[in-house]
Amino acid sequence: MSQHVILPQRLYFRVFAALLLLTFVTVAVAYIDLGPLNNLVALSIAVTKTVLVILYFMHVRYSSQLTWVFVGAGFFWLLLMIALTLSDVFSRGWLPLPQGWEAALGWVPFA
Repeated sequence: MSQHVILPQRLYFRVFAALLLLTFVTVAVAYIDLGPLNNLVALSIAVTKTVLVILYFMHVRYSSQLTWVFVGAGFFWLLLMIALTLSDVFSRGWLPLPQGWEAALGWVPFA
């Protein structure tokens, strides 16, 4: 069993400040039109915040290698679930309704 590591309080405040800064950056980026990069930037910031929380607030950075294995297995499982969900979403075709979209909406465009 590894010994519990007590980190200095200023490190927790720095991580908290970084999390707040990244939250403000997320909000600021949401108002900027980056085209297809919006999702990539938002997810990158979210992953960065997640890693900070896991490493410092959950004390994984100073934990044993067995803890790292389980954290890695958790991330692998999350990626597997996301990949399976996206494979289902991307493999579906967009089939129109039998009577057509215009009839379903109740109007005909460009009439």
